[in-house]
Amino acid sequence: MAAENTNPLLIVVSAPSGGGKTTLCQQLLAATPNLTRAVTCTTRPPREGERDGVDYYFLDAASFLKRLQAGNFLEHATVYGHSYGTLKAEVLGKLRQGKDVLLNVDVQGAATIRVRAEEDEELRKALVMTFLTPTSLTLLESRLKKRGTDSPTAMQKRLSVARQEIAQWKNFDYLLISTSIAEDLRRMQSIVEAEKMRPTRAQPPAVD
Repeated sequence: MAAENTNPLLIVVSAPSGGGKTTLCQQLLAATPNLTRAVTCTTRPPREGERDGVDYYFLDAASFLKRLQAGNFLEHATVYGHSYGTLKAEVLGKLRQGKDVLLNVDVQGAATIRVRAEEDEELRKALVMTFLTPTSLTLLESRLKKRGTDSPTAMQKRLSVARQEIAQWKNFDYLLISTSIAEDLRRMQSIVEAEKMRPTRAQPPAVD
């Protein structure tokens, strides 16, 4: 498998809250045979049916902190009182197996990965960053309302954060304006295919 994919990709997809990145990532994983997701560490307890090492690596707070202080994480964040982090070793291990790796992270996490990749040639060579966003903040607001999981105050806070996140789009390699699930997937697949054909990654033709 590794011989067929000697230059695997680290595909980072980021979006404002409610932007549709989780759906896009699920669709992309289902449609792409050699693509795998990086398993994230978390301090939150497992939910019913979740398995350690498959859904997440479940760590206690002390273990997470030890890894954080050792610089083991590519990116990390605290969400609703629980810590989450992507291990550099997890990502590099899969890339070295010849697998393309998909990371679904927020804008802050993407910025951290960008910095870490600048310090690591292996990550820098593999990294492809895409920002997914609806056509407008109004559309994002209607999506969040449809989800119905936030109070009006929480909704306004999310939208305020989203406005700041959308302003970061120019720090990404690609800007994907979300239209429909099928169209978002088609264009994301086009991005992956185009990156595979870059001269720095493509298998050169035999000229013997």
